[in-house]
Amino acid sequence: MSPRTLDPAVAVFVAAVNAGDRGAFFAVLTDDATMSDDGTDYGLVPWTEREIFSAEGRMDIETVSADGRSLVATYTNTTWGTMHTRWTFTVTDGKITHFETGQA
Repeated sequence: MSPRTLDPAVAVFVAAVNAGDRGAFFAVLTDDATMSDDGTDYGLVPWTEREIFSAEGRMDIETVSADGRSLVATYTNTTWGTMHTRWTFTVTDGKITHFETGQA
C-alpha cells in the first residue's frame, strides 16, 4: 500500500511505529491525544510502550479509507504475534488527537 494514500499525519504515525521511533510518534500526536483498543480507553503512553515500542510493533497496511484516516493492517508484535487489525484516526490541524484500534 502506498503511503501517499494515507493522511499525512497517519503516514507519520505508521512510519514511526514501523521504525520504533518514539520521538516521531509522539510528535504527530497532540499533547492531550487519547486512544482506545477494542472499545476500551487506555492511557496512551503505557499502552504504546507495552503494545508498540517494547514489543517491536509493526503495521503492514492492507487497505486505506478514501480520506486516509482509517485503515486495516496486519499488526505484529512480540507479545501477541500477528493480528488482523483496524485503525481509525481523528486528525485536527495536522496532528492526531485520537486513535482507535482493535481486531478487524
